[in-house]
Amino acid sequence: MAKIIVDGKQYQVPDGNNLLHTCLSLGLNLPYFCWHPCLGSVGACRQCAVKQYQNDGDERGRIVMACMTPAADGTRISLEDPQAKDFRAGIIELLMTNHPHDCPVCEEGGECHLQDMTEMSGHTFRSYAQTKRTHRNQYLGPFINHEMNRCIACYRCVRYYQDYAGGDDLQMLGAHHHVYFGRHCDGTLESPFSGNLVEVCPTGVFTDKTFSQDYTRKWDLQSAPSVCQHCALGCNTSPGERYGRLKRIVNRYHSDINGYFLCDRGRFGYGFVNAEQRPRQVVQRAGDNSGQQAQIAAQSAATEAVSTLLQQSDAMAIGSPRASLENNFALLHSIGPQRFCPGLSDAEQTLLETAAAIYRQPDIGIPSPADIERADTIIILGEDIINTAPVLALKVRQAVRNLAKALAGGAGIPDWQDAAVQELAQQRRNPLIQLTFGATALDPIAAVNGSRAPEDIARLGFAIAHGLDSEAPPVSDLTAADSELVAQICALLKAAQRPLIISGSSLLSAAVLQAAANIAKALSRKLDAPCPLHQCLPECNSLGAVLLQEPGSSPPLERVLEGIESGAVRRLLVMENDLYRRLDSERLERALDKLEQLLVIDHQWTPTAAKADWVLPAASFAEAEGTLINSEGRAQRFFAVFPASADIRPAWQWLDSGAWDNIDALTRACAASRAPLATIVEAAPPAAFRRPGQQVPRMPHRYSGRTAIRANIQVSEPRQTPDPMSALGFTMEGDATGLPPALRPASWAPGWNSNQSIHKFQQEINGPLVGGPSGVRLLDDQFNVAEATWFSAVPAAFQLSGPALQPVPLYHIFGSEELSQLAAPIRARQADDYIALHPDDAAALQIGAADGVNFRAGGREFCVAVRLRADIPAGTVGLPMGLGGICAATLSQPLALSRAFDWQPPLGAGNANVFASDSGAAL
Repeated sequence: MAKIIVDGKQYQVPDGNNLLHTCLSLGLNLPYFCWHPCLGSVGACRQCAVKQYQNDGDERGRIVMACMTPAADGTRISLEDPQAKDFRAGIIELLMTNHPHDCPVCEEGGECHLQDMTEMSGHTFRSYAQTKRTHRNQYLGPFINHEMNRCIACYRCVRYYQDYAGGDDLQMLGAHHHVYFGRHCDGTLESPFSGNLVEVCPTGVFTDKTFSQDYTRKWDLQSAPSVCQHCALGCNTSPGERYGRLKRIVNRYHSDINGYFLCDRGRFGYGFVNAEQRPRQVVQRAGDNSGQQAQIAAQSAATEAVSTLLQQSDAMAIGSPRASLENNFALLHSIGPQRFCPGLSDAEQTLLETAAAIYRQPDIGIPSPADIERADTIIILGEDIINTAPVLALKVRQAVRNLAKALAGGAGIPDWQDAAVQELAQQRRNPLIQLTFGATALDPIAAVNGSRAPEDIARLGFAIAHGLDSEAPPVSDLTAADSELVAQICALLKAAQRPLIISGSSLLSAAVLQAAANIAKALSRKLDAPCPLHQCLPECNSLGAVLLQEPGSSPPLERVLEGIESGAVRRLLVMENDLYRRLDSERLERALDKLEQLLVIDHQWTPTAAKADWVLPAASFAEAEGTLINSEGRAQRFFAVFPASADIRPAWQWLDSGAWDNIDALTRACAASRAPLATIVEAAPPAAFRRPGQQVPRMPHRYSGRTAIRANIQVSEPRQTPDPMSALGFTMEGDATGLPPALRPASWAPGWNSNQSIHKFQQEINGPLVGGPSGVRLLDDQFNVAEATWFSAVPAAFQLSGPALQPVPLYHIFGSEELSQLAAPIRARQADDYIALHPDDAAALQIGAADGVNFRAGGREFCVAVRLRADIPAGTVGLPMGLGGICAATLSQPLALSRAFDWQPPLGAGNANVFASDSGAAL
C-alpha cells in the first residue's frame, strides 16, 4: 500500500496504479478523455492535469498528467489548485475549438462524456469565433453512424479497435487538426466488436445506427438488468425501452464475464423483440379443415386448451434451451418428468450431458471469462470462438497480449504505460494453440494452428494429454507430422504456469470434449491444482436445460418423434422451440401431421408455430423475468424491461395451475427440485426487496413525458403498471442508489451521465462492483485429483468413405443464431447461403468456384453456392449452421454433392468464393 495526499487529505491506496486510476477509485472527480480502464494511459488529451508537489515545503508545484504519473508512496497532489483547474478548462476550450455546437440535436446529448467533462472543468464560454474545420462522414455499415466533426482526437477509438479488439480497417489518417478517424474508404466496419465504439467514444462521433432509426433521448429510456440471449456466455446487458418498443442494448458491466464490452450480435440482435410478425394474440386453427389460423381474443379458452392437453396420457411436452429455467421447470412440473423433453436432439443432449459431467470432475476447474485473460498459455480444441462465443475471443486476445505486461514488469515499466509496454513487447505474445476445423480469425496471433476433421482433433487432444501425463490413454497410429505437432504443443503446455483449455460442443463431437477434459486432467496433476477448462455451449440456457433432470432421464427429440410415429403420442406442447432447426424436416412434417393437437407457446412465429392448432404468445426476455445458466455454470437473473401487452404473458403463466403465486415461488420450487440448482435463488434479490420501502425504479429520475406519451389515448396520466414479479417497478419513483449489482438497471451518478459513471459503482477501477458480481456459480466443487478418472474412448482417425463427403458444421456470428437472425441489421451482415469445399474435392466433383451444388440432407433439397477453402480437410464439407435452412439434422449422413448446372448466384451476392471469417479482421 502507498500513502498519498490529495488536497491535504491522506489516503492509503494500492501500489502500482497511476494517479487518475487512483483518484477515480477513491471516488474523486477528475476529468479525462483518452484514458480508458482497459486501454491504459497514453497522455494524449492532457485533460487530467493535477498539481504535484515535491514535499511539504513545496508551495509552487508543477502540472502533471494524472494518467501518466504513478501513485507512489508520499505523492502529494492537488485537484483543486486554481492553476490545475485553469489548465483543464483551457484544454477543454482547445478541444472545443472545432467541435460543433450541436448538443440539442446530437444523439449523444444527455449521455455524453464530453458534456460531463466540460461541466466538470467549469468551461462555459467559447471565445473562438472563426471558421471551424469540417470533415466528410463515412458509411460504416448497418451498425454504426459516423459524425467525424464531433471528434476531439482522443485516440480511444483506434486504440480500442486495433490494439484491444484486433481490427485493422479503422485507422487514424491525416495529421494535426486535420486528423481523421475512419476507414480508407466507405464500407462496413469488419470487426464483430465494432459496436463498442459507441460506448468507447467520449463524444458523438460513433453512434448506434439501429437506435438512431428509432430514436429516443437517453433519459427517456426505461431499462432493466438483463442477460444476453444469443450465446451461452451470459454477457450482462442493459436494454432500453420507450413506447413499448425495445430501442437499444448497451453493456452492463460484469467483472467476471463481459467487463466493459459486448459483441455486435449481442448489441444489435434485439430486433426479434419488436418483430411485426411476433404472435401477440392467441391464435387457433379454424375448425373447418381449411388449415387456416385465425386470431381470437379468448385467453381463457387457450388456458383451458393447455390444461386439457397436459392432463392427457398421450401428450408430451417439449421445452427449450433458449427458455428460462423457470419456464422449463414449470413445463416439467406440469406434465411430469416421464413426458417432458428438454427440446434437444439426441446428439445435442449427449453433448450437453457430457459437458455437465466434465464440469463435475473433481480435477477440472471452471474459469469465468475474466479468468481467461489471466492465462499465460491457451489451447483451443475444436471451437471457432469468434463465431460461437465472441466475447471469449476478446478475452483470449488479451491473454495473448498480456505477455507484454509481464515483460514490462520485469523491466520496471508500469503495465498502464500503454505505449511503452507495446514498444517493449513488439510482436512477442503468450502462446495460443488452436486445433480447429478450418482457419479462424485468431490464427494470426496463434503460435500453433492446426486444421483437422473433428475425429482427428479429438485424437490430437488425447495424444496431448498422454504426452503430458503417461497415465492418460495413448493414441496409436499417429502420423509423423501429428506426433511432431503433439510434441510441440506439449512443450508449450509444460512450460506454462497458468495454462487454460477452451473446448465446446460446436463440432457435435463428445470425443473432442473428452479429449479437452483429459488435457485439463493431465495439467492438473502437473500443477497440483485444478486446470481451468471452459466449454462453449450453443444456447443461452443449454446448461440449464440438462441440469433440470438427472442425466439420461429425459427423452431426446428423436424419442418423441418415434412416439408420434407409433401413435403413442397424439398431443404435443412445444415451448419456445422451433423443431425444424433440430430434426429432419421431412420426417418432422409427417409426424406433426399425425398429431391430433399441436400447441405452441413462443414469442416468435416459427415454422413449428405455423403448424400448430394453438399458438399462445409468450413474453420475450424483455417482457418477463427468468434465470439462465451460462457456460461456466453461473445462474443469472434477467428482468422485464417493459410490461407485456395484448395476450402476451410469460410462458410459465400459460401453464400455471395455481401452484405458484409469483416467479419467486417458481424459482424456489425449481431450486428445491435438484441439488445442482439449490442456490439459484441467490442469483438476485427477491421481489420483496425494497429500497427504502419502494421498488427499484426502471425509469431514470430525468424521465419525461409520462402523460404526453399517451396523450393521443388519454390526457390524464394513468397509474403505472404494477410489477409484483420483481423488486423493480415500472416507475421513476424510488431510490436507485446503493443497489445490489443484480438490480441496477443502468449506470448513472451525479456529474457522470455517460457509461463512464461505472467507476462510481466499482470497488476499484476494473474490479468487482460494490456488492460483488451478480449471479451465483453452481458447479464449484472441491479439488480432488485422487478421485479423477480418464476418458478413454479414443476415436478412429478420419478416413474418406467413398465419393460422399463428411459434413462438418461451420458457424457465423451473424446468421447462425436463431433469434438474432430476425434483426434486420444482423441480416445485413449475414453471409449468402453456401457450402465450403476443399479444392481437391471440388476438382474431383468437377465443381468450380463459380458453380452451385445440389444435395439432399435433413429431409430438404439444397442448391447453394460453393466456397473453395484450402484450410478445411479434404473429404469434408463445411455446412454453415443457420444459413439457408442448414441445421444439425443435415449433418447426420455423408453428403453426395452434384454440380448445379442451372444455378445462378442470388441477386446482389458478394464474392462468396473468397474465404473470410465473419469478423473480417485478424484478432
